[in-house]
Amino acid sequence: MTVLTDRPSPQPKPDFEPEGKSKADLVVFALVVGLPILAVIVAVPFAWGWGLGWTDVAIAGVFYVVSGLGVTVGFHRYFTHGSFKANRPLKIALGIAGSLSLEMSVLDWVAAHRKHHKFSDKEGDPHSPWRFGPGFKSMCKGLLYAHVGWLFEVERVNRAKYAPDLLKDPDIMKLHRWFPTLAITSLLLPPALGGLITWSWQGALTAFFWGTLIRIGLLHHVTWSINSICHVFGEEVFESRDKSRNVWWLAIPSFGESWHNLHHSDPTCARHGALKGQIDLSAGLIRWFEKAGWAHDVRWPTPERLAAKRIA
Repeated sequence: MTVLTDRPSPQPKPDFEPEGKSKADLVVFALVVGLPILAVIVAVPFAWGWGLGWTDVAIAGVFYVVSGLGVTVGFHRYFTHGSFKANRPLKIALGIAGSLSLEMSVLDWVAAHRKHHKFSDKEGDPHSPWRFGPGFKSMCKGLLYAHVGWLFEVERVNRAKYAPDLLKDPDIMKLHRWFPTLAITSLLLPPALGGLITWSWQGALTAFFWGTLIRIGLLHHVTWSINSICHVFGEEVFESRDKSRNVWWLAIPSFGESWHNLHHSDPTCARHGALKGQIDLSAGLIRWFEKAGWAHDVRWPTPERLAAKRIA
């Protein structure tokens, strides 16, 4: 017997948050995107004179590696795809490190990336370079959109729909609320270190230029290149539902993320560069975490799994 009730059927969650992004959010995005680009433009003549020393190189390098691996190992392979399980200290450390990149809070980063995988290179993908179709003009427009343009969309990906597990994690929610503080720390800590190490205002200024502006700009554009370049150019080795490709020359600066074809073929795999000669520094760090006992249940690729997805 069918029982009729007045209870409405559950409605599917929308793809975007009701409030969207505020004008302040868009202004911050503009500053984060624009200022490093301006810094890169003047970087060469600035360095040619007096503005670059070993202290600046060391500070910029350390912050690039820490924040970059925080994104690739933490935000991407751990929080988004669950490629491994981490103990609580490692989980928090990865969340902090990724937040120092200023790419988004861990909650928003994961939600946007999971939606990307659900609709990769199809309608609904937040940053597909194929958004405007094929053809030279359309692809140029699409590449620019996939690289930076999508960041300025007013809509914010629905966190409850794409990252419900993170919403239930109190540690993640604390990191999300503390993201502005972590971002300010990422901006100001390099010049503070530069000033203290050299004991000069010039040391603080050059450390801010290289350790903050250049470091953030370089990391952002490497990350965004995975969204844009690695979905148009490069080699396809494994079967996937989209146009993901491998771009070898981005492998080192992206810590292995540019072996993008296998990642989209097998998203939960902890190693993206699984073939001979493919350097994957992020996978190497995960292996180190595993040996230290901080990570477990790592989803390493197997020869059988790779062979099954390999394009003949």
